[in-house]
Amino acid sequence: MKDPEEKVNQLVAECYEKYRHPVFLYVYYKTGKKEESEDLTQDAFARLLECRKMLCEETVKHFLFTIARNLVTDYLRRHYRRQEVAAYLYESGGLCSDETESGIVARDLQKAEYRRVASLPMQRRIVYAMNRFQGKTSDEIALRLNLSKRTVENHLFISRKEVREYIKQCI
Repeated sequence: MKDPEEKVNQLVAECYEKYRHPVFLYVYYKTGKKEESEDLTQDAFARLLECRKMLCEETVKHFLFTIARNLVTDYLRRHYRRQEVAAYLYESGGLCSDETESGIVARDLQKAEYRRVASLPMQRRIVYAMNRFQGKTSDEIALRLNLSKRTVENHLFISRKEVREYIKQCI
């Protein structure tokens, strides 16, 4: 007989296989952006894993979609807030119109990203760099590094989150 931990792991694995695409489609319908939808879908499953003790077979689907809905709401709230701030800055004349200054800011952010990526564990750094800087897909990375696609997706999820948090601190 399986212990409760194995049952939950099996349930999450089955849920991922069964609902990954429907959750992605739901998020994509709400955001209209493929990359963000992929990230938010991964985030939804990561949050599902954080709630292991509350999972049961009858409610896992509804729980997952509730998590996805909340993530989309948060994402859209941040997106519209950024638009409001940008519009305000533009209207008040605070928006940088000098291309040289914009280029400097962009280079500084890029350097910050490179610094954070350099501090990632080697495997995560390689996966992130191949995806972000070489434009490789999860499938291509998995094939090239002889890893499972799921492992690559996990490395991408964690590294993107860490880099995002670091960039937020820099800004």
